[in-house]
Amino acid sequence: MKQHATPTLHTQALSLNYGSRQVIDGLNVVLPSGQVTAIVGPNGCGKSTLLAGLARLHKPEHGAVLLDGADIQRLPARELATQLALLPQEAVAPEGLTVTELIRFGRQPHQGWLRQWSAEDQRVVQHALAAAGLEQLADRPLEALSGGQRQRAWIAMTIAQQTPLLLLDEPTSALDLGHQIEVFELVKRLAHHGRTVVMVLHDLASACRYADHLIAMREGQIIAEGPPATVVTSDLVRTLYQVECTLLTDPDTGSPLLANVRRAAQTG
Repeated sequence: MKQHATPTLHTQALSLNYGSRQVIDGLNVVLPSGQVTAIVGPNGCGKSTLLAGLARLHKPEHGAVLLDGADIQRLPARELATQLALLPQEAVAPEGLTVTELIRFGRQPHQGWLRQWSAEDQRVVQHALAAAGLEQLADRPLEALSGGQRQRAWIAMTIAQQTPLLLLDEPTSALDLGHQIEVFELVKRLAHHGRTVVMVLHDLASACRYADHLIAMREGQIIAEGPPATVVTSDLVRTLYQVECTLLTDPDTGSPLLANVRRAAQTG
């Protein structure tokens, strides 16, 4: 399939508001290319607001989001859509839409008056079906799928979009453990094949296991950043979530495991 040079995505003194309230203030962050980055932190810390800013859904109050050094606010929408795909937390499709029909929507940024549906588009859709393990479900309506299958179909749509950058907002929030693993393993495969993936997660344990790079946020600021095995400590967990835990090391992956998680003692 067509290969892309992986673009860089970073923020420069980025400030974002939610309504009249400032949520992100002067944030500088670099997203590692070709890796899975997980943004974690307590509710209301600014995770999803930051992701929306990276996707150009929120216009900065100050600063910028830069894609290969260019301010994304100044890029044509179609050009941005060939570089960056966003899967929101609650994606909705018309009733009766099949898996293949959903995936075909990913080709829209590549269409135009002089560029109609082609054999190449069809090959890309078939590749996306295979990459997400959905070939046997291609003609199945979305509402007939399990939660994990449905989420993989949405991610397959972004695969068909052929963007080197993929942003996911809570991609496993409504899924049981087995379906969560389906989605996380697909995300890891995408990164292995060169895509840069940034996902907002509530579950720190999953972030530790499946992310290459972790961004821990609190009150709109980054308080720790780097490989999970390096940055996740019991002190960080206490600071983020006001819980105590014992940290172990996964013998298979080397990633941190949280054990004996309990509420932190209240002081004062």
